[in-house]
Amino acid sequence: MKTAIQKETKKAVQKLLSDGSTNAKTKKNSIKTFIMYLRPFTLNSKGINICSHASVNCAAVCLETAGHGAFASVQNARAKRTEFYINNRREFLMQLSYEIMKKYTTAKKRGEKIAFRLNGTSDLDFVHLLNKYTGLDISQLSDWATFYDYSKNLHRVIRYKDHKNYTVTFSRSESNHAETDQAIKLGINVAAVFSGDLPQRYKGAKVVDGDSSDLVMLYNKGIVLGLKAKGKARKDTSGFVINTELPF
Repeated sequence: MKTAIQKETKKAVQKLLSDGSTNAKTKKNSIKTFIMYLRPFTLNSKGINICSHASVNCAAVCLETAGHGAFASVQNARAKRTEFYINNRREFLMQLSYEIMKKYTTAKKRGEKIAFRLNGTSDLDFVHLLNKYTGLDISQLSDWATFYDYSKNLHRVIRYKDHKNYTVTFSRSESNHAETDQAIKLGINVAAVFSGDLPQRYKGAKVVDGDSSDLVMLYNKGIVLGLKAKGKARKDTSGFVINTELPF
């Protein structure tokens, strides 16, 4: 029997994917992009962590309230999507699959490439979940659609390293130095946050401006996507943000 919150969140959620133009970085993308936002970490009624590999300071400086995320209406919509996922996972994924296919079909008819970022503020393996619960294999959409994400789960990043149309960039934090070194050694793109001007190289890898577009990761391999500290991250002293005034 479904609980009241399960029924309410299912009824309240009208769409899962948002237009990428609402995001400061995805709106710079050269192709139409759709992004999905949930509430991160354990910010849900069951306390389930949907960012299992997030560090303490990643949580502390999370950008979930950046930009449009600061509005109560936006936070409310994200909360409803999250409760939908937590309480009605199969139905959530069926709706997500439907929305993806609808966008894909439209793009194919128009002859336009599109992109999807399913983890705007979460870190879940939606590629696996969509296949498991709905039978959707995103590799079958590679002619017109590409998918990408950032993740702190190195095992998942490695798993999809050579995927046909899913690119995952590993996210560095103050506590995953060994994983960061391994990712760079394997030629995997790494996202790192810097306090000042971006250096030319980090740990031997070329640094590219990751704020210029969310699609930089698709056109480069084995590089560091340098991100400038934003919001709460500007005051970080934990090591999550790399201090460019100190040797590294």
